[in-house]
Amino acid sequence: MDLMPLNARDDAAPTGAFALVIGAGPAGLMAAETLAAAGLRVTVAEAKPSVGRKFLMAGKSGLNLTQDMGLPDLLAAYGMAADWLAPSLRDFDAAAVQDWARGLGQAVFTGSSGRVFPVAMKASPLLRAWLLRLEGQGVTFQTRWRWTGLDAAGASFDTKDGPRRLHPDVTVLALGGASWARLGSDGAWLPGLRAQGVDTAAFRPANMGFAVDWSPHMAPHFGAPVKGVALQAGSAPVRAEFTVSARGVEGGGIYAVSAAIRDGAELTLDLFPDLHGDTLCARLAAQPKRETTTNRLRKALRLSGVRLALVHEFGRPLPQEADALARLLKALPLRHNGPRPLDEAISTAGGVMRIAVDDDLMLHARPGVFVAGEMLDWEAPTGGYLLTACFATGRRAGQGAAHYALRQP
Repeated sequence: MDLMPLNARDDAAPTGAFALVIGAGPAGLMAAETLAAAGLRVTVAEAKPSVGRKFLMAGKSGLNLTQDMGLPDLLAAYGMAADWLAPSLRDFDAAAVQDWARGLGQAVFTGSSGRVFPVAMKASPLLRAWLLRLEGQGVTFQTRWRWTGLDAAGASFDTKDGPRRLHPDVTVLALGGASWARLGSDGAWLPGLRAQGVDTAAFRPANMGFAVDWSPHMAPHFGAPVKGVALQAGSAPVRAEFTVSARGVEGGGIYAVSAAIRDGAELTLDLFPDLHGDTLCARLAAQPKRETTTNRLRKALRLSGVRLALVHEFGRPLPQEADALARLLKALPLRHNGPRPLDEAISTAGGVMRIAVDDDLMLHARPGVFVAGEMLDWEAPTGGYLLTACFATGRRAGQGAAHYALRQP
């Protein structure tokens, strides 16, 4: 689409409905693909110099696209948001994500944990193939276009060439949440939508680490993985490892229970999830009384390294009685100073609330404007669930926008 000066109309545009997608992450690109397939002229506006930046970063250590599971198990991962996301995920579930990737020439495989990855592992081959297909569908891209407002007169942007305004028939907002601002998801859009009467919830970190003020003796263990433990925070124990860092604790195990901790649950560690407390007690009691508690832990239970260091960090003063020491090992309190900063979180909760949109993800306060991806107030665990729901809600918003546009006189 030709660039237009502020307040100018696109009178010379070809006939047919014009769709604007703001944000070029997975949700926005999926909305654009869906709109183009429905026959609309589509422009994607992106504030950054290039598209899909968070998507590319997520793929640096292996792009986890989805999980190899059926719809009931998939929905269960989204907790309280499951029924809200269900229509989107029924239409574009984990199997559909895999088929979509294969359709772009990217073979996928399922790891031992059930996580699905492209064979290439990285996000860049998939993104390149996707962009080529979108361009083949006639989708145009405008980068370095920062959205500044949306009203009845159109959508306004600050661009490298000065202010611009577009006049779409329908708009899909896919601006992301409020983490990883350097990649484009800064949440700066929330106050503007709230001012227009859109119901929004404040952002909260999701899938994040927690800050810990470590004692000096922990420094040699920074970067060490904590394996063979179970974490518990208000629900069933989670068997997963995590990492001790100079800033605190992070990694898969912590992320799995992070929402519960954020919401007030105490975090405890079971350092011996495969042994009953009575077994630990008996082994400890069998050690000579003259041994130090540390030696008893080492000899009776082969406890060493970072796991032993955590016992000293959070269990002081260590109990001498075998039964009390066994109870401590089965429920070691991990004290922390709260979540790491919002911008460090893998994702965020908060944003546009369920009551603010209809079943097609159109804003009640702004007919013709749809919302997708992390802008919506839901959260998901790591493991491909976040990407899957971004794809699915982007597709649903695109379908809703296409139907709305084609119904207009």
